[in-house]
Amino acid sequence: MIVDSHCHFHLLERPESADAALDEAKRAGVDAFLNVAVAAEERDVLIAFSERHPEVFTSVGVHPCGEGADPSAEALAAMADHPGVVAIGETGLDYGAGPGDYGWQQARFRRHIEAARQACRPIIVHSRMAPADTLRILQEEGAEEVGGVIHCFVEDAGIARGMLDLGFYLSLSGILTFRRAGALRETARDLPMDRLLVETDCPYLAPVPHRGQENRPAWVQEVIECLAELKKMPAAQVAERTAENFFACFPRAQAAAVSG
Repeated sequence: MIVDSHCHFHLLERPESADAALDEAKRAGVDAFLNVAVAAEERDVLIAFSERHPEVFTSVGVHPCGEGADPSAEALAAMADHPGVVAIGETGLDYGAGPGDYGWQQARFRRHIEAARQACRPIIVHSRMAPADTLRILQEEGAEEVGGVIHCFVEDAGIARGMLDLGFYLSLSGILTFRRAGALRETARDLPMDRLLVETDCPYLAPVPHRGQENRPAWVQEVIECLAELKKMPAAQVAERTAENFFACFPRAQAAAVSG
């Protein structure tokens, strides 16, 4: 079984591309997907897509850099009240704009963690150029109570250990295949297989050999094969283990898959 643990079908260049990309991925052997929200206003669209395609789970939340509505923790928790919504997020910190006051992002991040607690859902964490603050806020907010995943993990072994100690999973993206990602590959080689997920972050971060193109969920196989080479394991075994980890991280997805 293969799972793309983080993608954005709704952000593909053309709206009609979502169904085509899903069909393409299923033909490539990808069995399940987590279609991740970046804005509160996307909720109904994402849920409707999941209702049409039961193998596509979804989340509710506001990206660290997201504009539009910025719901309270209580409102976010209420938005999660649907069988297809298996997580809160993506949330977190993004300091990619350079030095500045990111207090508003930190406050938003804390609200999402509280929403996850209220909704009994794990969180999907986006952390860009903010590893220390991300880990600190997760610790301060008791995020081990809700669990979740650090999406598109790119940090060093020390930050990895801190996240793992909180019970979080680490998700590896197409960045793992990039020529300049040698340090990440070294870190990934030593990460425990029982805590790893794989993702595309479609339509972003297309893996080698598709660099420069709009990413597709079908290409999660490239991440699996790269990780398999690092771990010296068969790709099929890596796919199966990361799929098991996905359902352990997102138990409501497991329940939906069984009931479906």
